[in-house]
Amino acid sequence: MEFPGKVGAVIPAAGSGQRFGEKKQFKQLGKRPLLYTTIAPFLDCSLISEISVAVPQEDVDKISREMQSIVGSASVTVTAGESIRQNSVRNGINALSDDCDIICIHDCARPLVTEQLIRDTINGCKNHDGCITAMKASDTVKRADGDIITATLNRDHIWLAQTPQAFHRDILLHAFENADNNDAIGTDESALVEMVGGKVKIIEGLADNIKITNQQDWKTLETGLID
Repeated sequence: MEFPGKVGAVIPAAGSGQRFGEKKQFKQLGKRPLLYTTIAPFLDCSLISEISVAVPQEDVDKISREMQSIVGSASVTVTAGESIRQNSVRNGINALSDDCDIICIHDCARPLVTEQLIRDTINGCKNHDGCITAMKASDTVKRADGDIITATLNRDHIWLAQTPQAFHRDILLHAFENADNNDAIGTDESALVEMVGGKVKIIEGLADNIKITNQQDWKTLETGLID
């Protein structure tokens, strides 16, 4: 049985592209920009009622017009993001209806997410405060101080976090409020929820669900080395 509550999705896509060399969220991937490839499985997922996309302020009007032509099971709202990803996610949450019980967050730079992975993440929230996707570490993991190894970690307990990540709205908003009060920046939303004692389930993600961070990642994606 799938999660019965109303689900809203947030796609943070407000990066300036300084590291990549351009705004990768709008870079053409095949016949459409990266953003539209990423959002497609969310539009196809019947569990999701609403989607909010956070883009740079100067692109809001243009992307809003383009989104009007997109057809899917969910409505799409475009809002202004910020330079800090955490703030873009919050803006995206605020753009959703208040009755969205679950918030599912996914990086725009992970275009190979699947509808099934989205469903599994949402359903993982049934008996937990949240659920994230991650990959088990396959390499030996070292802790170091500068360039000196201080410990070899047990990789059986090491996971490499991905998105999508989904959380109950109330605890997620509490986590953001706590972060504000303590000037905390989380590397992902799960980190913020963990700070307030939230119990977050972890499910195995997909090896193909890579994050595009540099031009080499893009070339790998384009040349079809990852299908």
